Amino acid sequence: MNRTLVIGDIHGGMRALEQILVRANVTLNDHLIFLGDYVDGWSQSPEVIDTLIHLGKSQKCTFIRGNHDQLFLDWLSNKHKDFNQEIWFQHGGKATVLAYKDIDEITKKAHIKFLKSLQNYYLDSQNRLFIHAGFTNVNGVEYEYFPKLFYWDRTLWETALALDTHIEHDDFTYPNRLKIYKEIYIGHTPVTKIGVTTPLQKACVWNIDTGAAFKGPLTILDVDTKEFWQSDPLPMLYVSELGRNEAVIKNVASI
Repeated sequence: MNRTLVIGDIHGGMRALEQILVRANVTLNDHLIFLGDYVDGWSQSPEVIDTLIHLGKSQKCTFIRGNHDQLFLDWLSNKHKDFNQEIWFQHGGKATVLAYKDIDEITKKAHIKFLKSLQNYYLDSQNRLFIHAGFTNVNGVEYEYFPKLFYWDRTLWETALALDTHIEHDDFTYPNRLKIYKEIYIGHTPVTKIGVTTPLQKACVWNIDTGAAFKGPLTILDVDTKEFWQSDPLPMLYVSELGRNEAVIKNVASI
């Protein structure tokens, strides 16, 4: 059975990644699409990236770029002067920096190569879009003027959330961005912000970020059947780190 499985934001939660791969019974025949934000939050960002590199060599994988991945790449590449490092630290970056303290240079170079190889988005043969955050151009991702929005935008999800369900798809007031693709799969903005811990569909947008960076689980979803599997809530898997991550959990992702 060849499945297409999409995975939400991991945020250094290697134990959760291991759980969902087992619980979904992932095989080498499955196409794994990771929506980004592999780092920042919990303590195992190096292990997460090592595992993703290994998976990419053993089966079909698509790795999307998240905003935290780009921030970490900038830090690894000594470009962190270009952003507010203190804010990044408050949103999980500190845990990643600490985790890489004793990582050797060869491994760091391999991880830099991986981070540079990430895709801004993936569009499959069924016109299903996979992207970390969103886009703003009403004609679609190929016409986006500002590529950073692919991993920073929140307005796509906000638009889908605010959409009046009584508006028909062919109504002139229906948002053009929600007409272009059959389905759009995103992460970036955890559904836990609205009290949900399972994948949430609004219009054609499926949000797979179920709050693994904070108090929620990590999710993997079959895009054809919509069956999904989840890890234990991350705080249960990283009990010893709750004190260190308390500020991060309270922030509930503003970046």
